[in-house]
Amino acid sequence: MIENRIQKNFAKLKAWSEKHQIEAYRLYDRDIPEFPFIVDRYKDFFVIHDKSQQIDAEKNHLPLLITALKTLFQITDDSKILFKQRRQQKGLDQYQKLGNENKKIVVKENGVQFLVNLWDYLDTGLFLDHRPMRYQILKEKKSKRFLNLFCYTGSVSVVAALAGNTTYSVDMSGKYLDWAQDNFKQNGLDPKDHFFFEEDVLEFIKVAKDRPDFKGSFDTIFLDPPTFSNSKKMDGNFEVERDQDLLVENLMPLLKSDGILYFSNNKRDFKLSKKLESTFKIKNITAKSIPIDFHDQKIHHCFEIKLSN
Repeated sequence: MIENRIQKNFAKLKAWSEKHQIEAYRLYDRDIPEFPFIVDRYKDFFVIHDKSQQIDAEKNHLPLLITALKTLFQITDDSKILFKQRRQQKGLDQYQKLGNENKKIVVKENGVQFLVNLWDYLDTGLFLDHRPMRYQILKEKKSKRFLNLFCYTGSVSVVAALAGNTTYSVDMSGKYLDWAQDNFKQNGLDPKDHFFFEEDVLEFIKVAKDRPDFKGSFDTIFLDPPTFSNSKKMDGNFEVERDQDLLVENLMPLLKSDGILYFSNNKRDFKLSKKLESTFKIKNITAKSIPIDFHDQKIHHCFEIKLSN
């Protein structure tokens, strides 16, 4: 049963992934209730995320899944299959270290190269669900200014830079900003031609609108905040639905008159603020921003926000 489903999924994705040089994609997404797993493929590695509930602990179908992967992809090296227990996380828990392999591999996506770490964290350094957005930014060739907030490992900044933009990347983690700069170098980009800020994004945006070189100067802003954060580097805490007005209202003055703010988040039951809807021109682009390899249509919400005409 599970082998047949994975084989069907792979048959649908094989030609597409080869055509677009996509080496990282979702192969299986809880298609069968008895197999509550997610399987992501990164080149010749397979990362299994266990999404089962504790009540189902006695129904261990993981060995059947692993056997199916080994059979279908002729895997003889057990290290090619990684298993992660993925429970609901809060704040920066999803970024906490699980191991100390400290190694990365390169995966391609639409000709762009990204460094991923499959061993040390729940997340790998590349959010697969943002692939359509990265492609949209990549194909819009511009010589403009691009601001990436909560930039993580800078994948969106990389594609923006390859499209000709001068990029400004903000994250409170110096480690991830170093990773972002390594991603730039991996694609032949000089990080010195771009800007990286190790700062609390909330504090950054409060003062950015008062900077003469920032006010009304950005063509595109990409905003992808965590659902919740209570990092020790922050004063207080952050919740994306509660604080969306604060985020957007502080960012819109940074845009040029024809600029665009892309606002994405992963809160499953997220509701856009009525205040924002009445103040700005907003288009829900979630449907077209979900990758074809994702069955979960609530993996994120994405909005295109412009200043009112």
